[in-house]
Amino acid sequence: MFGNYLIGLREGLEASLVVCILVAYLVKTDRRDALKPIWIGIAVACGVSLAFGAALEFGSQELTFEAQELLGGSLSIVAVGLVTWMVFWMRRTARHLKAELGAKLDAALQMGKAALVATAFLAVGREGLETALFVWASVRAATGDSASSAPLTGVLLGIATAVVLGWLFYRGALRINLAKFFTWTGGMLVVVAAGVLAYGVHDLQEARFLGGLGDKAFDISSTVPPDSWYGTVLKGVFNFQPDPTVLQVTVWALYLVPVLALFLAPVGFGRSVRVEEQKATDEQAGSGGDGARGGDGAVADGERVRDGSRRAGSRTGGDED
Repeated sequence: MFGNYLIGLREGLEASLVVCILVAYLVKTDRRDALKPIWIGIAVACGVSLAFGAALEFGSQELTFEAQELLGGSLSIVAVGLVTWMVFWMRRTARHLKAELGAKLDAALQMGKAALVATAFLAVGREGLETALFVWASVRAATGDSASSAPLTGVLLGIATAVVLGWLFYRGALRINLAKFFTWTGGMLVVVAAGVLAYGVHDLQEARFLGGLGDKAFDISSTVPPDSWYGTVLKGVFNFQPDPTVLQVTVWALYLVPVLALFLAPVGFGRSVRVEEQKATDEQAGSGGDGARGGDGAVADGERVRDGSRRAGSRTGGDED
């Protein structure tokens, strides 16, 4: 249940922040007349997301067992891909989100009410559809063939918490470091996504799309019974399976280790490495003599200044947004 609560909280808070930014921007610029089209776009986005989730749940029940497993496994993999992209996108653009949405609103205000509805729909709808797909895949992974309502309850509680937090942010009654919040929750979401991915692979094996269903990596069902309280906790938080296949464990490890390492790496890590490599190459070539070295020193100094500014902006932006 905790893992699904985290999904609802994280995804719901992103959508809540988008709504807060849109509404606050219009209020501060004294364009309250544009609030109605914005709320219409948000309502349509929520309706489409709910309809998409219902179609996934009820539509899949009409299929044969193998077709259900094939659809569930395929959509689980797609959901993991989308949520991974979302986590890295938010990590990279969170501090610029307010300016980006403000620019889109400025353009939409000049184009009329239909453009405002479309802007709100696209801004919230992407989060909603992504959330519906990943929640469906996660709940399916957490419940399997059982009919437990705990995972869905966890998701709904997480979304409700996100709505309350979003309202408190808008009213100025709550201030937290959002940069740290999204870093920690993003890392935990990557762990949850790894479990969903492994379960998706298991679905594809049960659908006979992938082989190796009988090749178990280990079986500790007697030590960690799935129906025990600790087995239930592990299942709810990490989508733990006591008897995974070799392919499941392999895919889980190949996803979790590199993705988590990249996510936890400093934001400017890749670019800083490229700058140092370019500097070393220029020094080895010896082109430009002292002038070239002076230019490299200027580039390095500029990089340090920009990196310092970026870190400072991240700290202050995290507290403000």
